[in-house]
Amino acid sequence: MTPDLAIVLALLAAAVTMFALGRTRGDAVGLLMLVALPASGVIEMSEALAGFSDPTVILMALLFVVGEALVRTGVARRAGDWLAERAGSSEARLVAMLMAIVTTTGSFMSSTGVVALFIPVVTRIAHRSAIAAGRLFMPLSIAALVSGMMTLVAPPPNLMVHAELVRNGHQGFGFFAFTPFGVPILAMAIVYVLCVRRWLGRPRDQVPPSEVAGRRHIDQWIEEYALAGRDFRLRVRPGSSLAGKALRALDLRAREGIHVLAIERAERFGRRLINPTADTVLAGGDVLLLDVFEPDTDLQELTRRFDLESLPLADGYLADRRQDIGMAELIIPDQSTLVGKTLEQARFRSVHDLAVIGLKRGSRPRLERLSRIPLQVGDTLLVVGTWRAIRKLAGTHRDFVVASLPAELDEAAPAGSRALPAMATLALMVGLMASGVVPNVLAALVACLLLGLFRCIDTASAYRSIHWQTLLLIVGMLPFALALQRTGGIDLATGFLLELTGDASPRLVLAALFATTTLLGLFISNTATAILMAPIALSVASGLDASPYPFAMTVALASSAAFMTPVSSPVNLLVVGPGGYTFMDFVRIGVPLAVLTGVACVLLVPWLLPP
Repeated sequence: MTPDLAIVLALLAAAVTMFALGRTRGDAVGLLMLVALPASGVIEMSEALAGFSDPTVILMALLFVVGEALVRTGVARRAGDWLAERAGSSEARLVAMLMAIVTTTGSFMSSTGVVALFIPVVTRIAHRSAIAAGRLFMPLSIAALVSGMMTLVAPPPNLMVHAELVRNGHQGFGFFAFTPFGVPILAMAIVYVLCVRRWLGRPRDQVPPSEVAGRRHIDQWIEEYALAGRDFRLRVRPGSSLAGKALRALDLRAREGIHVLAIERAERFGRRLINPTADTVLAGGDVLLLDVFEPDTDLQELTRRFDLESLPLADGYLADRRQDIGMAELIIPDQSTLVGKTLEQARFRSVHDLAVIGLKRGSRPRLERLSRIPLQVGDTLLVVGTWRAIRKLAGTHRDFVVASLPAELDEAAPAGSRALPAMATLALMVGLMASGVVPNVLAALVACLLLGLFRCIDTASAYRSIHWQTLLLIVGMLPFALALQRTGGIDLATGFLLELTGDASPRLVLAALFATTTLLGLFISNTATAILMAPIALSVASGLDASPYPFAMTVALASSAAFMTPVSSPVNLLVVGPGGYTFMDFVRIGVPLAVLTGVACVLLVPWLLPP
């Protein structure tokens, strides 16, 4: 062993130790290695910093932005709602469908991102179905990890292995090269989880009420304030007398007893929801979302008089627009300037962009026209408006106290009306990557620009979505592959593996490679594991005079099989709290699944990718 190799191995051991202890952040470890490796003289500073210009690192940053756009447009939340409806009362069907949807979604975005995205969805499903959270969050994390075995862009390890193949002069993996392995492993994981879920928590009929309690929901307010049947959707026909007029001139609230809560307006790329003001001018084709608070209002006569078209509604007050519109309860304190004023006098709608649709004085709601009632100390107001306006209530206000925000606030999508453009852009990106017409990083860059053009995401949200800790970790660990290769460390590890397996069959060599990768993944992140093991796998293939693809694929699949401990992957750490898990829960469930995954890989990889 040369002195340079000893230095590199010592630095690698120090990095692994810091990862295992968990006292130093991963990005800090990466930055330390960026300083230490050039300081050792093994590599140049320019070589250490080369990761910042690596196309794979840039691609991962862009994929974080794509994932955030899917969050903001509510694509995954709608998938969760669809899941809850289709699963019905069957817990087994719910678990199987949850894992399938999470894996599919995670095939096109970060596995960490997909878990963060689905945590509120799964929490809501658990509360609604009265299922212990522990019976759903472990399947969520397992499915997210399996999603890394589906496509090239799903997790960073796949991209790292792909980049190593390209650096060594090989073609690299195609976009769907992982899918033939991921699909059967997903099926096996679903069957496995259904068999062991009795160890994950109590069944639904044993869940105590305290576990299903949560913040109040909009449907509860609808019942309390007698709002059912008050919402309507009317389209302004092109020849309507309302077209071209401002809401101030129409004064529908005073004259007709109607609140215009929102306006849907057609645009080139879908429909945009407008928060109306007194100066908003109506146009032909606009869809008005109305709250008819005056019981004597004759809506049929109104539609005839103004040449409007009545449109169907989903069951429940504004049920089909809750991605965009929410509610909140406010209480009038004794120092409020609203005391003694009516809502019209206080210009509440103009000041706060919120319409007051309910008022309780005591325990009963007032059903008369609210805009004419002088407010009193202790009055509770139910307001409705865009989620953006609802979120602004979180600050301190002199005139009212926020009594309650709905549980739906955590799940609202700021750009919910842009779901269709987001899905179309995602499909375009996947198509470009799968076809190979343009480089993957260019396909992702085009997707990000289109998502910004369609207003699925704004610039500030795009920058916030990038997980800089992950990127710095990767950039800091990338130079180790070059340092180990230059100092003979790759050859040393390759010789050890070849000597260990001897003249064994390629399947046994793949099994040893899988086991080594998963064991190393117990101490460091799966991304760092892939960076370190990919060059060793290619060197082993070269030593056996075999195709590099089965060995590279084995490392990629093993890097995603991080089921065994909470610290094996950020995916596992995210579900520890919501699921109420202990370290041994992951060991008990994850170790057998990792072994089964290894057996599946050893059987499938040589068959589909002959050595």
